[in-house]
Amino acid sequence: MAIETLKQHRMFGGVQGFFTHDSSETGTRMRFSVFQPAGAERGAPVLVYLSGLTCTDENFTTKAGAQRVAAQHGLVLVAPDTSPRGLELPGEHDSYDFGSGAGFYVDATEEPWSKHYRMYSYVVEELPRLLETHFGVDLGRMGVFGHSMGGHGALVTAFRNPDRFRSVSALSPICAPTHCPWGKKAFSGYLGTDEAAWKQYDASELAATTRFRGEILVDQGSADEFLERELMPERLTAACSAAGIPLTLRMHDGYDHSYYFIATFAADHVEHHARVLCN
Repeated sequence: MAIETLKQHRMFGGVQGFFTHDSSETGTRMRFSVFQPAGAERGAPVLVYLSGLTCTDENFTTKAGAQRVAAQHGLVLVAPDTSPRGLELPGEHDSYDFGSGAGFYVDATEEPWSKHYRMYSYVVEELPRLLETHFGVDLGRMGVFGHSMGGHGALVTAFRNPDRFRSVSALSPICAPTHCPWGKKAFSGYLGTDEAAWKQYDASELAATTRFRGEILVDQGSADEFLERELMPERLTAACSAAGIPLTLRMHDGYDHSYYFIATFAADHVEHHARVLCN
């Protein structure tokens, strides 16, 4: 379970690092970033951010500025990559919404993806073990959030693992992937044609059975070009309401799907998690 340090930078009194390791889940080298606040000792709380389509471990880390608020709360901030890299599978790089940069945080069951595209288990099992071993974080105080595809991943991992993830939030998440073109394309490719198997990765479907009862924060821009066709927050809102899960959906006039939107509200999300993880 060795890791290699690629680069480190001083930031807000702490250290922003980028790392790589051999993954047992994906069978490839995987990258992730970790921000360690000044004075963070063993047993610090940890917040995992899952990025969206086409992103790597660096997009949120370099663009959102979330480290400032994480430093104020002594919160370790982590961002993994969004898919395995370097495999050169047939069709892996043909489109932005499937294959490289588009792992959708599922464990694929279809060939040739099933051996390597195991981002759900990577995020839920392997990455936390690495963080505990090498950075001494407290896995009993771990939260997860993300954007778009990563917002979908955050909601699903929290709903399916309420004993592991104590807090969850999302920015413009894909709320009902079994009903949108992005999700249908990814799930049919990774999981096959049995749509019943897709539901285990759909937050709006999982809301009815999850034991997660923490307050959920979702931010969504009204000018998001993917709002109606791909994101469908109304489905998540209805599902959480029916299940008695507290959800705050904030609609923001004029904001789109970009990192300008993420950077505007990233601090609110870190604060949301800090109220749960740091007290």
